[in-house]
Amino acid sequence: MRAVIIGAGRGRRLEHRTEAIPKTLVEVMGRPILEWVLEALAAGRLRREELVFISGYGEAVLRARYPDFTYVRNPDWEHNNILLSLLCARAYLGEGFVSTYSDIIYEGAVVEALVKSPYDIVLGCDTAWRRRYERRSHHPETDAEKVRAEGERVLELSRRIPSEAASGEFIGVMKLSPRGAASFLDAFDAVKKEFQGRVFREGRTFEKAYLIDLLQHMLEAGVRMHRVDTDGGYLEIDTLEDLGHAPAWWESRRGVSERQSFARGEEAPRG
Repeated sequence: MRAVIIGAGRGRRLEHRTEAIPKTLVEVMGRPILEWVLEALAAGRLRREELVFISGYGEAVLRARYPDFTYVRNPDWEHNNILLSLLCARAYLGEGFVSTYSDIIYEGAVVEALVKSPYDIVLGCDTAWRRRYERRSHHPETDAEKVRAEGERVLELSRRIPSEAASGEFIGVMKLSPRGAASFLDAFDAVKKEFQGRVFREGRTFEKAYLIDLLQHMLEAGVRMHRVDTDGGYLEIDTLEDLGHAPAWWESRRGVSERQSFARGEEAPRG
């Protein structure tokens, strides 16, 4: 199973930080975001030498620093979005894959749980997601890619889910088995045939669709999806404000997990 990193965009909301490098190389807490992602993927025993990076802006810089990756270029990265960017790597998806956004920081335990899950389509979910939005002036909670679930089973995936009804936030990391990948690619082909050049979901055209747009379309068609959780071990780095808050958010994740364990009646950790 390969890891696929979706990293074609520039990240203009990080302003001067991405003038010479792509967003994934911006340093957070002492190292590039990409190094955090690679560390998390390694926890799932995903081989670095088999990693596929979907590139666009700043590709030459990435190739110079990481010559061991397999690169797939999104030639239209300025005009499309996450879904079409991922499909640039279609040749590498059929045997199953773990895909990840490239502007996020997350704990390796999530990847380990995704890889071990017996289900065909499994999404990483942050159950402590709302704490980050309390101090994000550029991002209201309505921006979150929210998940509504019943136990492990995912029922809905949309930014429009009311916060109070959400089980968590999709963190942009998912695992698809070979069977899950076949279902995903079949759904993409059907949607492309019907909606290319037209509005697909929530006012977005097919070309500007998010990954969650296709996943929700599949859920509505009866495709089963499941989740694995992290209690706060996830950050999105989208703005300079996020960069400033990142250390405090990351340091607080243990406390979030402990408080949630205590609320469930589990013994609080000592020491």
